[in-house]
Amino acid sequence: MSTLHTLDSIADTIRETFEVKSAARDAAISQSRVLIQHCANAIRAVHRHEWDVAHERLDHAREAAAELRAQVANFPDLYHSGYTQDALKEYVEAFATYALVRGEQIPTPDSLDVEHSTYLNGMAEAASELRRQVLDIIRKGHSEEAERLLAEMDTIYGVLIAFDFHDAITGGLRRRMDALRGVLERTRGDVTTSHRQQQLREALRQFETRIDLEANANTAGEN
Repeated sequence: MSTLHTLDSIADTIRETFEVKSAARDAAISQSRVLIQHCANAIRAVHRHEWDVAHERLDHAREAAAELRAQVANFPDLYHSGYTQDALKEYVEAFATYALVRGEQIPTPDSLDVEHSTYLNGMAEAASELRRQVLDIIRKGHSEEAERLLAEMDTIYGVLIAFDFHDAITGGLRRRMDALRGVLERTRGDVTTSHRQQQLREALRQFETRIDLEANANTAGEN
């Protein structure tokens, strides 16, 4: 058998392998978009407090994530690629946001079947997502719920900032923590302002009540 014939045979085998892998890659990219869309819809429903809709979207996301993992199961490099892990990060964010807003136990990496670095990045995104929920609350008036969500953000930040490893290990967590720190500080400022405004309104209300009582008492005395 000639060397050229042998090389042709090897090339055919490699080409077949590449065709299968290329098809898996295309399918994974498409499925990543589907998963991200389900997650975005779930988070949107959470912010609207449409809990049944959110739960349904999360179920769809779980199915889409399982299908995505199955599509790249034979190709570890595709599984660890940016588009796959980014989609799974959104998956973590959606489930964590739902749990945090509802005051439920947050999901674990094992329960979501995701890599640890993907999980940490998803949690950072979920913490940032809580800012929208806090702002929606304080627009209607300061409440303990806004304080609770701010405390959740602060706790997540405190835990994640301790992962002082190279970005190659954490999947770029440092960059997300820088962004989260800014979101956290702005949210803390908004909550503090809201609390002070509430205190001022309450003080004014009490002052007006006292003035009215004194005025009524004076009127009664004159009569």
